[in-house]
Amino acid sequence: MKTYSAKPHEVTRVWHLIDAEGQTLGRLSVIIANLLRGKHKPSYTSHIDTGDFVVVINADKVVISGNKETDKMYWRHSGYPGGFRQTSYRDLMIKHPTQALEKAVKGMLPHNSLGKQQFLKLKAFAGPEHPHQAQNPVAYNMEANK
Repeated sequence: MKTYSAKPHEVTRVWHLIDAEGQTLGRLSVIIANLLRGKHKPSYTSHIDTGDFVVVINADKVVISGNKETDKMYWRHSGYPGGFRQTSYRDLMIKHPTQALEKAVKGMLPHNSLGKQQFLKLKAFAGPEHPHQAQNPVAYNMEANK
């Protein structure tokens, strides 16, 4: 019995549509990361991108628990002296409503070129409208994943 290893040209990709309204940020990010990596498929291969495309709508309506809205901070540094910047979750959601979800998902993907390739298949939008109707995204059932 040989172990099956997926080949890049054999991968079939599906477009999933996820409504983030009322979903918890971390729990939703795990589901999205698993779809992007392809871990929900029996043909999952760790060194090949077997994942699907994910379209997330209403990313601005994602919720977090506790006092994280004011306490959670996002940090970055330009590399120059005095280049340290920090932003609270509340400020980030005001300026860039999809970025909190994107940062959470990106942190759950591999930190290499494969992870970058998988992250490009995530399409997040703040409102209910998205330009990917032509791909016929299938609505993802969040209740079946609980």
